[in-house]
Amino acid sequence: MKHALQLRTSQQLTLTPQLQQAIKLLQLSTQDVQQEVARMLDENPMLELAEEYAPATFAADAGSTRATEAAPASGSDDRSSDERGPDERVRDDFGIEAADWESRDRARSSDDEDESYPEHSAGQLSLREHLHEQLASGSLEGRDRIVVGLLIEALDENGYFAQDLAELAELLPEELDISLDDLETALVQLQHLDLPGLGARNLGECLVLQLKALPEDTPQRDLAIRLAGNHLDTLAAHDFNKLKKLLHCSDAELRAAQHLIVGLNPKPGAEFDHSVADYVVPDVIVEKHQNKWRARLNVEAMPKLRVNSMYANILQQRDDGNASQLSVQLQEAKWLIKNLQQRFETILRVAQAIVARQEKFFEHGEIGMRPLVLREIAEELELHESTISRGTTQKFMLTPRGIYEFKHFFGSGLATESGGTCSSAAIRELIRQLVSAENTRKPLTDSRMSEILAQQGIVVARRTIAKYREALHILPVNLRKSL
Repeated sequence: MKHALQLRTSQQLTLTPQLQQAIKLLQLSTQDVQQEVARMLDENPMLELAEEYAPATFAADAGSTRATEAAPASGSDDRSSDERGPDERVRDDFGIEAADWESRDRARSSDDEDESYPEHSAGQLSLREHLHEQLASGSLEGRDRIVVGLLIEALDENGYFAQDLAELAELLPEELDISLDDLETALVQLQHLDLPGLGARNLGECLVLQLKALPEDTPQRDLAIRLAGNHLDTLAAHDFNKLKKLLHCSDAELRAAQHLIVGLNPKPGAEFDHSVADYVVPDVIVEKHQNKWRARLNVEAMPKLRVNSMYANILQQRDDGNASQLSVQLQEAKWLIKNLQQRFETILRVAQAIVARQEKFFEHGEIGMRPLVLREIAEELELHESTISRGTTQKFMLTPRGIYEFKHFFGSGLATESGGTCSSAAIRELIRQLVSAENTRKPLTDSRMSEILAQQGIVVARRTIAKYREALHILPVNLRKSL
């Protein structure tokens, strides 16, 4: 076989450093962009801030949809009922949402702190610090105080004592001479230190401790103690007929006992939680101007950079080897400034296209959301879908309804009898409204909600209703039923 040399021409797409940087900046969140800019300012003397730049942060509105779907809402759980333990099922399904239960406790504890502990509040002390302080000011002395202090260290963040006392007794060094009886006595002393319910080994015991702390003449207190101590699973299942037979009580008595239990705090240690709220920086701000919804860039989130004039002048005057390095840094500075400008321009264009299509959302809320896909925005702006995807991930808009990630405005739709489409977000909102307005003594089944939506011209299968209901963390019909 004869060897020969041949010349061929071909085309190959390569990503230049400038293009790579542009793609990277577009997919970064505003906070990450700020960090990248800070890094470049440290490394490149050709860059400087055009003026004093202090990035603004905005707390995500409690009622808005966050990017941290980031973060589902506190207390949500995607596991099925069978995968959760009995205590978890009761917390989640017990006639009132856990968030409502916790909000009642926060309102109650904020009042108690001002009156009872003016020098130290739960926001200043951790749970263990608070209990150690109470232990130090109490009547326990010597060895008893040491054993109770040991149990305090074993509490979890909600104030529960989850460890088995027998196992703990075996783990302790023999020289401490602490028996199982000592630990059981210390646990009782711990449970009577301060907030009722602390030191409980399970949810039932936590509730019983709080009920026993109520005045003895509280109506249906004893019935509530029996209910919380022995029949929480049955109460979580809303099997009221079975409960009335087991407890030999009437509807009114059972309702009063249930009301007492719902008013308790299932997580007495949670008020000492020091978790910090997440903050996001909105890239754009949506406002109504002359009866038209418009999006504009949040200028406070945009780094204001420029080329350092002093170093640029030095570069022009020098002709040695070091000038080549400065030239590279000058080019990199120009690239960064240009790519940042292009990033925010792309984000603004995407935001404006979203706002133009979702005006009914800004007027009426979730129920006005229309179906929208990335391809629709990409075709209008003549950009690739991947660019739109980067431009909507971790990008936020501040609206009169709260702070939303761009991705929130995209979703599939279902056909209506009129030939149009209805977005999945709008259907979820309709389901939420139907459940909130239902008769809790005869709640709506998934099939019934499907029929009601069909009467409005929206054809949704029962299975789809169930899927959306679960996504909204709405309980099944049997668990929404009340006395």
